[in-house]
Amino acid sequence: MRLILGIGNPGKRYSFTRHNAGFLYLDNYAQKKLISFKASKNDYYYAEGKTAECGFSLIKPTTYVNDSGIAALQAIMEYNIDLADLLVIADDVNLEPGKFRIRANGGDGGHNGMNSIIYYLNSDNFPRLRIGIGNKFGRGQMADYVLSPFFMEEEVLVSKVFDDTIELIDEFVKFGTKGMLDANSKLPENQPEK
Repeated sequence: MRLILGIGNPGKRYSFTRHNAGFLYLDNYAQKKLISFKASKNDYYYAEGKTAECGFSLIKPTTYVNDSGIAALQAIMEYNIDLADLLVIADDVNLEPGKFRIRANGGDGGHNGMNSIIYYLNSDNFPRLRIGIGNKFGRGQMADYVLSPFFMEEEVLVSKVFDDTIELIDEFVKFGTKGMLDANSKLPENQPEK
């Protein structure tokens, strides 16, 4: 069983904001897999499915971004999985819309939700998919920026990332982090120029 946790804020007010890229990603993936989210006894919604007979569960915390680690820890304990079997999907202001980055582990990159997960799991040794949301904001305006909706042109770029990385998530479900990283290295944008 693999877990895929998206970072985001609950409630309609935040549904289509930049900080909810992780939730939006999971909604897109669930729609493609024809599964739907259900409430759990823990602080998250979940949607379970299979890819090539390999089970996965999508996790959407019901806490706010800054407390994402609570749901991450609960899910890991509920499913009794290793950290390597938890993939976290989050927005990233350090990447332009339309860009994404996959890592096997690493720091929080200034993201409060990622920081919370690292804190609660007492480790940064879990894979993550970071989705670019850009950084077109002035000094002291980051909070307002990440909690504002995508512009239409950004939405198109971010939706393309969702579609372009479905195969990577499938590879993670089937073969873990190594499978996902191998598939990522074969994507056209990661090939050296000739």
